[in-house]
Amino acid sequence: MKIILSDQNVFEYLISQGLCTAQDASLSTIELKAAKNFNLLISLPNGQKLLVKQERVNRDGKTIGEFESEWQVHNLCQSFPELSHLCSSLSEAVLFDEENSILVFNYLNEYRDLGNFYAYENIFPSEISRSIGTTLASIHSLTFHRQDYRRFLEKSGEIVDIIPNLARGLDKITPEVFGKLPGEGLKFFTLYQRYDNLGQAIADLSAAFKPCCLTHNDLKLNNILLALNWEQNILPSTIFTEGTIRFIDWERANWGDPASDLGAIIASYLQIWLYSMVASKTIPIEECLRLAAVPLQLIQPSLRALVTGYLAEFPSIFEDRPNFLSLVLQFSGFALIRSIQATLQHEKSFGNTGICILQVAKSLLCRPQASINTIFGMDAEELIATSLSLV
Repeated sequence: MKIILSDQNVFEYLISQGLCTAQDASLSTIELKAAKNFNLLISLPNGQKLLVKQERVNRDGKTIGEFESEWQVHNLCQSFPELSHLCSSLSEAVLFDEENSILVFNYLNEYRDLGNFYAYENIFPSEISRSIGTTLASIHSLTFHRQDYRRFLEKSGEIVDIIPNLARGLDKITPEVFGKLPGEGLKFFTLYQRYDNLGQAIADLSAAFKPCCLTHNDLKLNNILLALNWEQNILPSTIFTEGTIRFIDWERANWGDPASDLGAIIASYLQIWLYSMVASKTIPIEECLRLAAVPLQLIQPSLRALVTGYLAEFPSIFEDRPNFLSLVLQFSGFALIRSIQATLQHEKSFGNTGICILQVAKSLLCRPQASINTIFGMDAEELIATSLSLV
């Protein structure tokens, strides 16, 4: 990278790129946004806001190159007319500077992220989750088995399917990893490796992975935006108008398995329930789950609407993946395990709540079919029948 952005030179950079004028700079404000990358929020005098992101470098002075993936997703939707309507469901990227690893967006000021919405409002309208399911299914179905889109995204002539090793970092503890793990991390690995069927379930999930469409690969509630005026945007069909729901942060986007995206969102909803527990060693796990401040029954209507909305938009997925719902729940369980690992990495903790989450993840991974009724409050046949009634 030749340019290292800061609040001292960001306006000079934006002026050089034609995104603002010298007069704008003198009347604008800058806000540093906490994130893994270097993010600056620029408020221009005309009311427009720009989010300027620069990827951080590692010890070798290099970046991972995640911004290119996001930029390619935007290019894809703008380059193929049949995908152009998807732009209203994405973030609004306006500039990618590959040499300096800088990505600039129009900041979507009239939105809030869904994690924030649920945390502060403590309501779970089914219209919101149904629209999420419909939007995600539209992205998946429109790109399904389209190798021309895949070549565009990957910029490669030869396409080779690579089966991911989902168990990477979980299968065994090497001496190097052992030395870096906090005591809480060792507790997690000891419990995880006690269940042979859990490791086998993850290995089977890796083998079942089918890269067949564009996937976000990091879908969670904080990466989904909801328009502030969402209640005014509900159509008679209980689906929102375009642009009410947006998926942001496509940095990990790839050609992947649609079940993994849907499973990740379900896991994010389940975390609202799981992290509202007050877990205790003296109370059975089943009782802790039942006594959560946000009970599963409260978010079940949203979970049902999410999945039925998805299936109503993409019913043909069952022709390719007859066991799609089981795979979705297995990916949900896998996402919960990865969330435990993230907590270990950042907070160095694995307490009673983590143990409860691991138990739920194990059920989803090892007994997905039996878990469908538990999670959604209805069995697979009822979910499919409900989705067909929405078509």
